[in-house]
Amino acid sequence: MNTYNRLSDLHKDLFGGKFTCMDWVNQHISAIEAAKDLNIFVEIFYQEARNRATVLDQKIKHGKPGKLAGLIVGIKDNICYKGQGLSAGSKMLNNFESLFSATVVERLLEEDAIIIGRLNCDEFAMGSSNETSFYGPVKNPLDTSKVPGGSSGGSAAAVAAGLCQVTLGSDTGGSIRQPASFCGLYGLKPTYGRVSRHGLIAFASSFDQIGPFAKSAEDLAKVMEVIAGSEDYDATASTKAVPEYHKKLESAKPYRFALLKDTVDNEGLDPEIAEHTRQYAEQLKKDGHIVEEVSFPYFDYLVPIYYLIATAEASSNLARYDGVHFGHRSEKAHDLESIYKHSRAEGFGLEVKRRIMLGTFVLSSGYYDAFYGLAQKARNHITLEMKSLLANHDFLISPTCPCTAFGIGEKREDPIQMYLQDIFTVMANISGMPAISIPTGTHSNGLPFGVQLTADYFAEEKLLEMAERSTSLV
Repeated sequence: MNTYNRLSDLHKDLFGGKFTCMDWVNQHISAIEAAKDLNIFVEIFYQEARNRATVLDQKIKHGKPGKLAGLIVGIKDNICYKGQGLSAGSKMLNNFESLFSATVVERLLEEDAIIIGRLNCDEFAMGSSNETSFYGPVKNPLDTSKVPGGSSGGSAAAVAAGLCQVTLGSDTGGSIRQPASFCGLYGLKPTYGRVSRHGLIAFASSFDQIGPFAKSAEDLAKVMEVIAGSEDYDATASTKAVPEYHKKLESAKPYRFALLKDTVDNEGLDPEIAEHTRQYAEQLKKDGHIVEEVSFPYFDYLVPIYYLIATAEASSNLARYDGVHFGHRSEKAHDLESIYKHSRAEGFGLEVKRRIMLGTFVLSSGYYDAFYGLAQKARNHITLEMKSLLANHDFLISPTCPCTAFGIGEKREDPIQMYLQDIFTVMANISGMPAISIPTGTHSNGLPFGVQLTADYFAEEKLLEMAERSTSLV
């Protein structure tokens, strides 16, 4: 059987009878089993996927398949699927079974996608390399000595390795776009509230957003049409109508771009990525667009603002995992206090503990106003500055990441270097604006990297359109 980077091509052969959904599922299960060394999947949904394939073959036979019929999808191990395991890559939730399905999962299943398994991720989505997982690091299928990025590293690696056509990840500070860049994929972080967070294990609730990975902008668009939109369980989910994104990918409309000078001139940026980003901007000009270099004077404050607020929210969200309400209970426990102390000490990994401690500190008496309160005010200021830039431009251009995929273990002992992986991506999470990583470059070291476009609220339609058009630019 062929491999397919676009759902439309898959449908031609699947609906044309060249193979069945059961053949398609079995092919992927075999490929996943053959790639176990990559440590991408935490669990394969063997019976569930095959049962759905059986039903879908009958639907196709009678001419009534859904929009995503036959699309093989993997979900990050922090997204609920009723009756299946759910651990967020943590010992704290080892052997936990989800009691309900996330809204995004229900919507995928309604349109006949086949969810084939759950994917390894950094513990509670806290990490930039997929090395903090209880299950061990994921290997980048393009170079198994390298990380795939994080925290949605398994989601990116699964698509890059051809084990899924599309996967879902979550993006709190760059956790979709950075792995997409490292693995040579398209990765979209939607506008905050565009996609329901119901059924997503919370890390930092005012930043978290579910989004897709794929090898084509077309597939991102088709999945977004299905998973986006309002629903009753998430009060932050937008009620705005969801466009038919895939019908609006072809356009010759000229746009105005702002090239963020502070990113391409950043001393921590790989020179080849800097040069490529400028070349991308030049190609946009040749294609009839307007590109202007602009400064963003608060660039150095982005990562501190993000980590102050995100860790504060994490310390609050993870308080429920205490060995009483949820999660691992220590065998050393003998009273209430020891249940809390030993269960949390044993259940959480080092990085999660570090962030809980930092978040607890910034929320503590005497420090709340000095750290958390000021960070929230600064967040509002950053958002206003971005809105000002986008009042005169359709997109902001920057590199997605400061480097290509780094070696497994290379940055593990230096949390500051790991946190700086988010240096170009956190702007979109701080403001809640949508952003996409587009695979436009290959480094001299043979590894891919991406260019990031950020747009105004609910401008996913334009981001997907430009992602499609960018395939011919570089």
